[in-house]
Amino acid sequence: MRNSLGRVRAVAAKEFRHLQRDRLSRAMILGIPLVMTLLFGYAINHDVRHLSAGVVDEAQTSQSRQLLASLQATRVVDIVERFDNVGALTEALSRGAISVGVFVPADFERRFVRRDQPLVQLLIDGSDPVVQSVARSLAQMPNAALGTSAPGFELRVLYNPERRSPVFIVPGICGVILNLTMVLFTAVAIVRERERGNMELLITTPIRGLELMIGKIVPYMLVGYVQATIIIVLGAWLFDVPIRGSIGEFYVGIGLFVISTLTLGLVISTLATNQFQAFQLTFMSFLPQLLLSGFMFPFEGMPLPAQWLAELFPLTHFLRIVRGIVLRGADLSLLWQDVWPLGVFFVVFLMLATLRFRKRLD
Repeated sequence: MRNSLGRVRAVAAKEFRHLQRDRLSRAMILGIPLVMTLLFGYAINHDVRHLSAGVVDEAQTSQSRQLLASLQATRVVDIVERFDNVGALTEALSRGAISVGVFVPADFERRFVRRDQPLVQLLIDGSDPVVQSVARSLAQMPNAALGTSAPGFELRVLYNPERRSPVFIVPGICGVILNLTMVLFTAVAIVRERERGNMELLITTPIRGLELMIGKIVPYMLVGYVQATIIIVLGAWLFDVPIRGSIGEFYVGIGLFVISTLTLGLVISTLATNQFQAFQLTFMSFLPQLLLSGFMFPFEGMPLPAQWLAELFPLTHFLRIVRGIVLRGADLSLLWQDVWPLGVFFVVFLMLATLRFRKRLD
């Protein structure tokens, strides 16, 4: 028994010394609980506020302005843009610039007097069930500010009027799975070369760092397309998820997202010294993206600093692209504000991985 305890103490002492030398492990011991607590406690908020809203006010009367002011005062919506016609309003909904549209008809005063019709119409981006639920509760609020018993709002839900969860979840799952697998595949790429003793062979070849990085990601681009195809076909077949946009533009968006996440994995591969560390760093990069991208929790419910941080993640932009194309029928020209960041991510991560890679054993 004494010898057994001695061996246990020796192994434990060895592991403690390993933790003392391994800076990454020490950082994760403190960093993971700190980051996760901040994310769940501060950034994750189910109480959605400040939904971006657009307005078309054809009446232009004092009472219509009073109604819009009372709507803004709820803090559920923020009126960020005014449009001249309903066509421009629905286009803004299609490209994801706003989540709620408010249409005040020209006969607003007549409706107010007769009290036989809804005063205004709410147009809702139904591709997000959370936004739809919040908007439905907003449409039922009493119009005490105007002192009328007339129905306040007529609700018109676009893109997902049946409120089916798979319509929202399946396109998002496409991004989440690709994000995890693509980063994981390339995160172990350089580390695996070292652990298998192939780095000695690479050192003797004339291959350059950039050539190696590109060669590493090319096979996995095909893997990404295969995975995305499986997910979207299963979604359409089993869950009747509509594909309203162009399949070609969908695959262009997939390609941009795949190459940006693959290069992120290459950066991780240059940071890790073994495959275990590569796995650790992969999940450290995956969890914040999962929590802040808008897949699990409403993006609009997060405080502004959390939203600014989320804009730095490829998954945030891809979710907007894939939902815009698949659910709202938008094309990439309407989603340009989320397309160009993926190109920037790819260039930055590829250059960073290339600069960090060294053809040496240490």
